[in-house]
This record gives sequence, C-alpha cells and structure tokens, in this order.
Amino acid sequence: MIGSLLIANRGEIACRIIRTAREMGVRTVAVYSDADANALHVREADEAVRIGPPAARESYLVGEKIIAVAKESGAEAIHPGYGFLSENADFAQAVIDAGLIWVGPKPDSIRAMGLKDAAKKLMADAGVPVTPGYLGENQNPAHLKSEAGKVGYPVLIKAVAGGGGKGMRRVDDAAGFDDALDSAKREAASSFGDDRVLIEKYILSPRHIEVQVFGDSFGNVVHLFERDCSLQRRHQKVIEEAPAPGMDEETREAVCGAAVRAAKAVNYEGAGTIEFIADASEGLRADRIWFMEMNTRLQVEHPVTEEITGQDLVEWQLRVASGEPLPLSQAELSINGWAMEARLYAEDPATGFLPSTGKLDVAEFPDEVVRVETGVEEGDAISPYYDPMIAKLVATGEDRGEAMMNLAASLYGLRIWPVKTNAAFLLACLQDADFQSGDVTTSLIADRGDALSAAPEAEDADWKLAALQSFAPFYAQSEAPMAGPWTQNMGFRINREDNSHITLQHKGERRTLDLEQCTDASGFSLPFDDGALVFRDAQPLLFTPPRFGDGASRGIHDGEIVAPMPGKVTSVDVSIGDKVVKGQRLLTLEAMKMEHGLIAPFDGAVTELNATAGAQVQVDALLVKVEGNPPAS
Repeated sequence: MIGSLLIANRGEIACRIIRTAREMGVRTVAVYSDADANALHVREADEAVRIGPPAARESYLVGEKIIAVAKESGAEAIHPGYGFLSENADFAQAVIDAGLIWVGPKPDSIRAMGLKDAAKKLMADAGVPVTPGYLGENQNPAHLKSEAGKVGYPVLIKAVAGGGGKGMRRVDDAAGFDDALDSAKREAASSFGDDRVLIEKYILSPRHIEVQVFGDSFGNVVHLFERDCSLQRRHQKVIEEAPAPGMDEETREAVCGAAVRAAKAVNYEGAGTIEFIADASEGLRADRIWFMEMNTRLQVEHPVTEEITGQDLVEWQLRVASGEPLPLSQAELSINGWAMEARLYAEDPATGFLPSTGKLDVAEFPDEVVRVETGVEEGDAISPYYDPMIAKLVATGEDRGEAMMNLAASLYGLRIWPVKTNAAFLLACLQDADFQSGDVTTSLIADRGDALSAAPEAEDADWKLAALQSFAPFYAQSEAPMAGPWTQNMGFRINREDNSHITLQHKGERRTLDLEQCTDASGFSLPFDDGALVFRDAQPLLFTPPRFGDGASRGIHDGEIVAPMPGKVTSVDVSIGDKVVKGQRLLTLEAMKMEHGLIAPFDGAVTELNATAGAQVQVDALLVKVEGNPPAS
C-alpha cells in the first residue's frame, strides 16, 4: 500500500482525498499557491509545500514543480484529483518516469480517449454505439458543411480536443453553419490550441447519462452503475443523481455493459467515466443511447455513486494504484437507495452567474442533513484565481423523492454571507415540475429563461422576522444596555402603540413595522451589527435598521438626524448655531420604554433644529441637521 501521497490539486477534491488517505493511514502532502497559503487543504494535510504564485499556470499546472516537491517530501505517489493536470498524459508519464506512482489510468489510455474523434472511432470498433456524425480528418469548411447536411440538422459542432462546452455550437440549419463553424474553431483554438472539430447529430430531447467504471492491473473492469447529469447550464452540470430516473434494468444492462467494453478497449486502470447521450423523446431506451466521451479521472459527481454503492472510490484508486485487485467483483456491487448532488458555487445568478469572491464571514453548512464536500470553512476566502465552487451538497434517501427533499432541506438551511451563491437557483431547479417528475433534459434550464435565476423577493414575513431579529442590537447601542424582551421573542406586550414600531430598509425600500404584529414571524435569520439577514428560499436578504446613538438616518452623510421610530423628545442639548464634535449628544428620544441618545455624526455646526423637550415625534421626522464645520481649537 502507498505510504505517502502528494495531492496535485486544491480545494474540496484535495480535502476529499486527504480524508480517505487519513483513514487508510496514508501520509499526505499538499501543494499550494500563494493564494491558497491558508487554505483548508493546506491546514488538513500532514505537510504542505508552496509551488508558486496564484495563477494556475505558474503553480498547479507546472508539472515539474509538483514532481520535484513529491521527490523532496518523500511522497511515493501523486494523485491529480480532477481538473488541472488530471488528464494530461505527458504529466502522467513524467510522474512514472520519475519513479513515482501515478494514481490514475495509464498514459496511453488517457491519450486514446483524449481526442473525441479518435475515441469515437475506437469505441465503434469495440462495439460501443456512437452518436451519428462525421469524424473524418477533412476539415475543409465546405466539406464539413456537406457532412452536416448528410447527418441532418440540427447538428452539433464540437471541438475534437474540447471539454466543458468550449468549442461547441448547435446549428439548426445550413444558413447558420458557416458562422457557427468559425466561432467554434476560434474558441477551440483559443482554449485547446487545436481548432479541429467533428460533427454530431443534435439530439432534441437529450439526457446526459454517464457510467462509473473501474479497472485494475489484472485486466478486471467493473461498472458502478449510472449517474444522470442532465440538469446543465451552458454544458456545465448543476445537479447530478444516481441512479438515473426512468432507467429500467434492460437499458441499464445495455449502457453499463457498453461502458465496460469501452474501458476494456483501452486497457483501463483506475477510476473513469464513460459519458453517453440519450434521446429521451420516448424515455430511456437501449437503442437510443450513444457514446460521447470518456473522462479519464475521478469525476466531480463521484459522491453520488459512492452513496448508492457504499464504496469509497478514492480508496479504490489508492488500492489499484498500489497494485491490488479491485476490492469487489461486479456481482458484489448493487444499488441501494438514491443520491443527489448539487454544486454550490460562489456566483450571482441575478448578474448572469458572475463569480463572487471575498471572505466568508458566515459559512454554515447543514451537514446533519447532507454530506458536505468542501474546501473552505467560515472565515476563509473565495479566490478569484480558481473555480468558484464552495461545496458539493450530497443528499441521500430510500428513493428519489426523499433524496430530493433532503437536498432541498439542506439548501433551506444553508447560510453563506456576504459572498453570493447559486443556492436559490439550485432550490428553484429542485422545485421545477419537470425536474421533480424526472423529465429532465440538458435544455431544461435554458428553456426556462430567467425564471430559475430570478432572486427571491422579500415578503411581509421576512420584514417581520428582520424586525424581531434587528431589535435586540438597539439595546446594546443605548446608554443603558439591557437584555431586550425581543431576544426572548415571546410573552412581551407593548402598552403604547406609538412606541411599538421599528424602521428597516432593504434594497432601497423602507418600512416601519409594528413589532407587536411581528410575533408570529418564523424562519432562518442571523443578527448583524448593521441589521439582520433573513433567508428566503435559500437567498440571504439583508435588512438594515437606523442606528440609535450614532445619528444614522437616510441622510447621515448630510448630517440629517431623523427619528428612528415614534417617540417622545425628553431633552434637547443643543441650539441652532452651536458647534458640535463627532459623538456629541444632540438630543434624547424616549421610545419603546427606553432612552436613546442621538449624536453628531461628524464635527460641525447645528443649522436646523426641529425638536423641543416633551414633544412627540413620528418616525423619520427630521430633528436636527448638522453641517460639517470643525470647531476651532
């Protein structure tokens, strides 16, 4: 068995590998860039070594540095995780040539499956059904257009060396082919240094079905059943599940059997995934599922397979790389229950899913409901240099409905702030009627337009909850801090209606709420110095009340001091023309049976005064105005 392992990756997959290695008694060595110096995977590994600046091309993608660290640290093996160098055959060979163990398939297997056209030809020869299309060497635009016509529109232009949806274009008719081809070739050249493309028949009701395969050095290959990854946004997976909805045993046997043949055709060792496209216009059928490509690595979504089979795939990887046979035979593997995984990203759906970076002041994961795979903890930062994944939430159940319910519950319980996330978008996807029925195609999200990505709006109940949550901090800002009755949230009655109000703001809207009418509010909320967070359908909504004691109001920067709530002026400590200094008391307001001192927000002079002792004032009434004019020394 491998005794020490270098992990040539970062984030949640590095933490995931470290966890299994620790359970197996394997020493781990992490590598990190300057951006990851304090990252969770660095903290959890037995040893961590810096490999360069933040940019991946100067750190995580420099194979020579990683191999040098492995040799210097005494690591026996390198696990590439996924992404970065995981499917780089030259790097795999360099690891082996350095006398180290490569935890992955043989370099020749990676090369065989690395180019989509060559892989499809190989699969066809092995008896694996492939999508109808053109895989030839002739890249003349006129010839490609002619072949597209033979395949029949709509077609899909795909980069030969592509991945992640890059260099991929759908074409619905001959008129749009030339522009789509030029665009696909430009993107392919930019992304992969190779502008060659192939042509595939575009499936109008596509399902993305993939099969987890595993091989060892003794020629054994098994499958660990299928996953459904059809819910995608711009060719990026959003929610994955296992098994696939609507998969009968005959179809499962056909597609999984084809996956095993595919792996055997390249003498595969280690973990891999065979990806298929299915025409689901009449449900899943064995004669309408075709090979797309093979990922020669561990997949992001591997936890759902682990959950339904009860197997640790990273442990399998380490055992196979150590020269052991597969832990189980095909007959010993079975499906138990259902699993779903949602990819939680630091991105803002409301702004076109732009990445969101910064410190995670709040990061509370509901790990009592789901399995959480993450590379961050509360207080860590989301870096702009790498993939913006925060975590993978993996829910299980006896059936699909229970797994879906548990995944939704985890999103409702998630608390992330102030980094923006796609949590509300994920919840909206789970609540979609077609998704819930299992009628999911790769176009579902696109077909919904902006409906799934629209941010939830604050409802009356959210304002009420924010009012209750926001009230307690006001006491701490008064001259005589005390435990407020609203911190108990029960048994409190306000005798005077005029003094039972609080003013809050949210996204430019301001409301004054009667606290006595808020006692029935319930839900998730968190107190903050500047207000309260209320979680509506997994979306954090920030409510900010005026601050007692610091003169905060709608015009604080202009020196306008307004009544934060209805009350009685008990004393006025300044007159028009008086010079004041920042923090000086201007007047005292009695409200909610407490006195609140309103103070000058900056040095200046009183230019307007609309308050007299004993007067009753309403919320937002302008009481004092201070203009900046520092007093003479």
